[in-house]
Amino acid sequence: MSKDQLDSVLVSVHNGVGRLSLNRPRQINALSHPMVGLLQDALDRWRADPEVRVVVLTGEGERGFCAGGDIRAIYDDARAGTDTSLEFWAHEYRLNATLATYPKPVVAFMAGIVMGGGVGLAVHASHRVVREDSVVAMPEVGIGFTPDVGGLFVLSRSPGQVGTHLTLTGDRMVAADALYAGFADHFIPAARWEQALAALETTDPGAALRALSTEPDEPCELQPQREWIDACYAADRIEDILGSLAAHPDERARATAERLRSLSPTALKVSLRALRAAAGDEDVSQTLQRDLRVSARSLAGHDFPEGIRAQVIDRDRTPRWLPAELGEVTDADVEAYFADLGDRELQIPQPSSPTTKES
Repeated sequence: MSKDQLDSVLVSVHNGVGRLSLNRPRQINALSHPMVGLLQDALDRWRADPEVRVVVLTGEGERGFCAGGDIRAIYDDARAGTDTSLEFWAHEYRLNATLATYPKPVVAFMAGIVMGGGVGLAVHASHRVVREDSVVAMPEVGIGFTPDVGGLFVLSRSPGQVGTHLTLTGDRMVAADALYAGFADHFIPAARWEQALAALETTDPGAALRALSTEPDEPCELQPQREWIDACYAADRIEDILGSLAAHPDERARATAERLRSLSPTALKVSLRALRAAAGDEDVSQTLQRDLRVSARSLAGHDFPEGIRAQVIDRDRTPRWLPAELGEVTDADVEAYFADLGDRELQIPQPSSPTTKES
């Protein structure tokens, strides 16, 4: 591993706090395979280390905690017909599972942009902190993909049909929305973050964070929209959801129908199927195992690479989805995304002592 790769995660221990800081600020701390390994190694070392009482996750720079994974590398992998990304995802999803079941408190400070793989790091922590500039999203459907990193486990448990709305639109959440949807636990203004970090060295994390928490200044945008969201997204077929959105008197619902019609029909159907399945999962490891199956099939499919091309590579914003119409995506097409991967199935070691998140 090169020095740059080693420096991509800053690792330190001070007064009982093990701190892991993502350190690729120019890339908004986009998650690379070496970073996943460094994070996993530190967490494995600290699991039984008496010198580490609490783990803290932060991101360097002013732009955000983590903008997600390396999309260009995934595109190159898909174009080459190789499956290097599958190995990355397997390691990333094991890391997500580690965070979800870690035997010590994990505090994620979700500054700025927190998307995709960044959500996978933060949302499974036992304590999730947002602030004024936090922007949280799982925007994968916009590039012909499906929300992964265990995000659907959380989305399927959001109030009413809010999680369905967020899954299918990829809409961004401000701090109040993240709290409402179950992606964060505390709002602490940026001016108090250094105080919060210092308090973790001497005080129980839950008590320390609650003492500094307050209500966000910016109001929640999702809660006032529950009437049309719950009414329109209850169905288990995308066609029915679109029909409800298009016929609803609220103009926001009708505008959402237009947005969804521009997205990958396959990604919409697969994402809804995966979200409904996640609602029945007993723990996030089941969701993550399904995530790897869907990710593997998306990598080998047409729409995911095409979505990256249109949004990230060529930036022409005109993806050519295949199939292009919802009616052309059969139930068998969707179910194929969820088939067993055989010897490539995600293997997640069972934790020695599972924990529950403190209030």
